[in-house]
Amino acid sequence: MTSFHVARSGSGESGPVLSNRQGRVLQAVVSSYVGQGGPVASQTVSALLPMKLSPQSVRNTLSSLGELGLVGKAHRSAGRVPTDLGLRVFVEQLLTPRELGPFEKRELQRGLDHGHRDDLAEVTTRLLFERTHQLGFFRTPQLEGMVLRHVSLVRVSRERVLAILLTAEGRTFQRVIEEPGQDDQAELDRLASQLSRRVAGRTLRAVRRHLLREARALRSQVELLLERMLQGDAAPEPGHEGDAVVFSTRLVLLDQPEFQQPERLRELLRALEEKGRLVEILDRVADAPGVHVAFGAEVGDPSLRRCSVVIASYGRSGAAAGALGVIGPVRMDYARVIPLVGYISHLLSETNDA
Repeated sequence: MTSFHVARSGSGESGPVLSNRQGRVLQAVVSSYVGQGGPVASQTVSALLPMKLSPQSVRNTLSSLGELGLVGKAHRSAGRVPTDLGLRVFVEQLLTPRELGPFEKRELQRGLDHGHRDDLAEVTTRLLFERTHQLGFFRTPQLEGMVLRHVSLVRVSRERVLAILLTAEGRTFQRVIEEPGQDDQAELDRLASQLSRRVAGRTLRAVRRHLLREARALRSQVELLLERMLQGDAAPEPGHEGDAVVFSTRLVLLDQPEFQQPERLRELLRALEEKGRLVEILDRVADAPGVHVAFGAEVGDPSLRRCSVVIASYGRSGAAAGALGVIGPVRMDYARVIPLVGYISHLLSETNDA
């Protein structure tokens, strides 16, 4: 079964540990809320419980869950709805992800195999959209997470040097750095050879962490040059797309009751266009294994407060190249979505290792 981890909120707290009865009742609330998208009445909770509880016991348990901040009321007379913390506790403590069947796994593999490498973003987002009925997204591979193979240095002026970074996947990135000099290409070639030995088989992210652990006074010329290479962004070679987040068709949002109001839909589309908050979340989970979930307010953007984001990174072993996932309403079917996102990331990682 695909492993998964849940992205923590700022407090780092995962919520209280529940009794068996509290857990069953919270499961019933979340299950009904996911299915109907509205407040859940105590009678509905009673009908969904696997054991017999009196109406008073159900109401008392709902009250205790309310005191713990796991369920709330949209209106005084309405039923209960799970809070962001309640959803977190549900996913971390109570959820049993549904294992994908052999046929579905083969279908996902076939879907990715039929896509050209240059169309990987489109193929992946379409698979996510079709299989989850949520908005799929795909982050193209980043230099930071790519395993490097070779570095070249070319003098382009008396003040600047062009650093060319070749990844293990064969992608080339260029970065111009300030390095005064003249008629020193032979020395640059020597430094590039040393740099290549330093970075080969490692990611820039791992190299940066290594440099931060060393005292500046102990760094060699090679290390100081490498540090300047790590500053700023690298541009991909012509013909390669830069770091980007690609979405599936946004029309899927129209099928969600939460986004039927035009103003809510406009807010969400605006947030997706800007992409800043989503990129921040992707950066936080770049090196972590498994599937991550950010709920509602944890996403950090008011326009996404009614949404959940399910994310998984992919890439070579120990080095994340990119990320993928879905965005949808908080009443998402996590038991279905989490293993599916995890398995597609696994397939993409195998593709990168090939």
